[in-house]
Amino acid sequence: MDDDRARELLAAERARLEQTIARLHEDDRAAAGDEDEPGELGSEELLRKELDAGLGEDLAEQLAAVERAEKRLSEGTYGLSVDSGEPIPDARLEAKPAAERTVAEQEAVERG
Repeated sequence: MDDDRARELLAAERARLEQTIARLHEDDRAAAGDEDEPGELGSEELLRKELDAGLGEDLAEQLAAVERAEKRLSEGTYGLSVDSGEPIPDARLEAKPAAERTVAEQEAVERG
């Protein structure tokens, strides 16, 4: 993949993630302001907070993956699997710019 296209994709992914994280924090602050009594959350509010915390962790990991991809781009190894060094198809990078492995390698990692 062309370096300029990779930079464009990574910048767009970074912007999307940062905007989503900012909205999540805004929602948390708004919800905190809506609480009548601190420490007296209903089960629905507790569930929302737990889901938001999980989403926040996932978004932070995705942002870290973008940062790792940006580093690989600067080092000249972007588009190569971090495990095998095999090329990651451009179509995969277009869909998931921070991809670190080929589809088969990622599936193997996820299976354990």
